[in-house]
Amino acid sequence: MFDWMAWTLPVAVFFTCIVLMLIGMTVWEIKSPTTMRKGFLPLETTRGDRLFIGLLSAAYVNLIFVGISGKLVQWFSLSAEPSVWISFVASMALLVLILRKG
Repeated sequence: MFDWMAWTLPVAVFFTCIVLMLIGMTVWEIKSPTTMRKGFLPLETTRGDRLFIGLLSAAYVNLIFVGISGKLVQWFSLSAEPSVWISFVASMALLVLILRKG
């Protein structure tokens, strides 16, 4: 069923985190309805809006990292491509920043 995708540990962890965040945000929204707020994003957002924007940003960070990882080997004379865990940590940090301050 899942043969169409390369299910490595980082991919599984990434999607597991997304599912857990969606479940957590749903429970949080039911317990405590959100209000609109203005952060550093150029519009008023709810928690759900910030989660969506943060997830999109996290996906783009991961895609950009995968796209430039070959170039990083050349630029920094690395012996192997950098680990995708670097982009995972960076994307989760960006997601937390957007959720907290966005």
